[in-house]
Amino acid sequence: MVTPDTARCIVGIIGNVISFGLFLSPVPTFWHIIKRKSVEEFQPYAYIATCLNCMFWILYGLPFVHPDSILVITINSVGLAMELIYLAIFCLYDRQNKARFMQPGNAYADFAIYLFLYFQKKIAIGLIGEFVLVAAVATINMLAFHTHTSRSFLVGIICVVFNIIMYASPLTIVRKVIKTKSVEYMPFYLSLAGFVNGCIWSAYALIKLDYFILISNGLGTILGLAQLIIYAFYYRSTPTKVQDDKPTEAQLSIEVAA
Repeated sequence: MVTPDTARCIVGIIGNVISFGLFLSPVPTFWHIIKRKSVEEFQPYAYIATCLNCMFWILYGLPFVHPDSILVITINSVGLAMELIYLAIFCLYDRQNKARFMQPGNAYADFAIYLFLYFQKKIAIGLIGEFVLVAAVATINMLAFHTHTSRSFLVGIICVVFNIIMYASPLTIVRKVIKTKSVEYMPFYLSLAGFVNGCIWSAYALIKLDYFILISNGLGTILGLAQLIIYAFYYRSTPTKVQDDKPTEAQLSIEVAA
């Protein structure tokens, strides 16, 4: 007979696999950047935001905050590493930034300083700010709260807010879909994966009740379903066009697993 703990572990592993697929969703965007050797008009903000989301979920899953959440830690640790790789690629192919610091006779000769400046200010400042914020929340959590329940509550509320924002991110294109009656720029597979991801992690949260994972992914499931309904409604009215190899900006939005 399968115990609740075993069932939860199996569902969590499935959730890790699906979430890993979501973290891989920007690969076409960065393959395009690598081929063109330029970031063109793509922006790094979605990846910076996803890093913060991952860090908070890692904090949430730590034993001193919410015990028995190792699968939450594993997928978000992998996700954080992948987002940092995406940001590193972004910096590498930012031509304007690269040209500024590769000019002959540049005063910043020291290699360490060069690397710091090369890693764009907006990305560096964003990541440093996020690290400081997470560290501050972790410190306050440890000093001000002394039970797993109270510690989970503070970090859990923050995680729910950020996770819902991530789940809702593909909805930013809905206005354009309705206006043009076309789903050309709506990421179907991203919406589908987000819906399935929400279902799996909701099931994970229900087996051994975890309100914060359940709330964020339950709402994520509803948002994912809404996106799929909108896609189905406007699919037939979408004109057929020859696709080029340039990813849409919608691919920059990633849902993050609980």
